[in-house]
Amino acid sequence: RPVVLNTWEAVYFDHDLKRLLDLADRAARVGVERFVLDDGWFTGRRDDSAGLGDWHVDADVWPDGLHPLAERVRRLGMQFGLWMEPEMINPDSGLARAHPEWILQTGDRLPPPARRQQVLDLTNPGAYAHIKERLLALVTEYGLDFIKWDHNRDLVDAGSAVREGRASVHAQTLAVYRLLDELRAAHPRLEIESCSSGGARVDLGILERTDRVWASDCIDPVERQQIMRWTAQLVPPELVGSHIGAGRSHTTGRRHDLAFRAATAFFGHYGIEWDLTSLADAELDELAGWISLHKRHRRLLHTGTMVRLDDTPEGVRAHGVVAPDASEALYEIAVLDRPATWPPGLVRLAGIDRDTVYRVRPLVPVTSRGAAPPWLSGDAELPGSALAAAGIAVPPLFPDQSVLVHLEAVAARA
Repeated sequence: RPVVLNTWEAVYFDHDLKRLLDLADRAARVGVERFVLDDGWFTGRRDDSAGLGDWHVDADVWPDGLHPLAERVRRLGMQFGLWMEPEMINPDSGLARAHPEWILQTGDRLPPPARRQQVLDLTNPGAYAHIKERLLALVTEYGLDFIKWDHNRDLVDAGSAVREGRASVHAQTLAVYRLLDELRAAHPRLEIESCSSGGARVDLGILERTDRVWASDCIDPVERQQIMRWTAQLVPPELVGSHIGAGRSHTTGRRHDLAFRAATAFFGHYGIEWDLTSLADAELDELAGWISLHKRHRRLLHTGTMVRLDDTPEGVRAHGVVAPDASEALYEIAVLDRPATWPPGLVRLAGIDRDTVYRVRPLVPVTSRGAAPPWLSGDAELPGSALAAAGIAVPPLFPDQSVLVHLEAVAARA
């Protein structure tokens, strides 16, 4: 899975070509492989009150279209993607003024507004044809590799004029599926992400038609520990967008160091949602190091078996991925609260071969806040039976810190 940079938390609606070109240069420098331009590129979209439905590049902001940005991104060796919300329409849009009958509604009454937008009636042949044409035109003109497909409001009073005002949620869903299917048939190499105010549309129907999901608009690493834990009950982690955000989370206001943010995102479809133009060289280099490390272990992360370690000390959470032949494994042990005991205790490592001896080491060095367990030196070789039955000691860490534990088979037990 290619490492992604999404521009939302870097620039929001403030689209400026020079700033975005600088962001693309920084993204390539740290190892990003896919650059995604988020909300704000289309006609009249200076905030979230207008523009949905008018899927033309805003000439006032982008006088030469998106070509200068897309071309730079590709010269830098990255793929180019775009955010869209094809099922939605702002009342303040050219499309709504031209075709008010294309809004899902019961009779002549609009549904209650939400996020200053309404839902486009894709059961209406005219609305469907219009959106399909705009999607195909944009994918073709810019050679899009990826679409982040958003859906930011609920369907309420979702009647359709072409169905005499009858309830149309199911018909609307089938129309969305058909639109996705036809888009994929026309562009088989196009990848699509399902987003719905974060993770509000993660289901088997949408997973059949998309390549990844966005689990939440909150990328605070403490929140993401919980989000990724439970999303992985349904969705393989490599299909879940998992991004490194800024040091201060824009959704919670909490601050975390880069190591914790990067380790928390490590097991998913890795990416960045951060204004890299604001970083000093040292922080860019540290970020590049994490991305390089992820790439080195990406095959294991994306082909192994995920295991969740539930029997952990209080305040500690752990999970991991084990290679199909159990020759290698990678775990994250995260301290999310002050443990009830000090040192924190043991974590038993599931999924490995009990008859194999493993070299145990931290993937990234960490500073222990007390007596470091011997394995933290990187020199430990331990039998799988002991790792599974007794486990390894959790290093004494402050809350909101974690350690990545790498296991590599060195010998089969005699």
